[in-house]
Amino acid sequence: MKITTFNHAFIKIFTLITLSFTTFGFTTKFGLDSYEIYLNNALILKQSVNQPLSLRVLKLEKANDKDQLRIKYIHCTVKGAGTDRNIVLKDEKGNVLKNWIFADATGSDLSMVISVKELLKLEKDNAGHDLSLQYSAKELPKGQTLAFLR
Repeated sequence: MKITTFNHAFIKIFTLITLSFTTFGFTTKFGLDSYEIYLNNALILKQSVNQPLSLRVLKLEKANDKDQLRIKYIHCTVKGAGTDRNIVLKDEKGNVLKNWIFADATGSDLSMVISVKELLKLEKDNAGHDLSLQYSAKELPKGQTLAFLR
């Protein structure tokens, strides 16, 4: 009798382990979206979307009009750039101040480029307002706040 009980327990545990390996073996490997922001070619911000939003502040006071902001957003689900990408500059009330639309990335360059001159002008025109850069794509329709401008 005791041998039969032991065998049933062993079979149940073995079945559970086998089922777990089978289930998790065929699921998509989930990760985190991440992005990098460069001032020209110098990395100034690198974040995963789970990091605190308060750390994402871009200070462009040392940048000049000829500089470019390069943003690379990498989706974990497609392991690369999204499609139908755009970056929006909003004020604290959610009003859209500027919308940049980018073509789908081809090749290894995933960058979305914004002129610092344009950003500085928008900051100056909206002085006294908290501004934020937000990314959205077909893969992320609700969008993601990338950084605040101050």
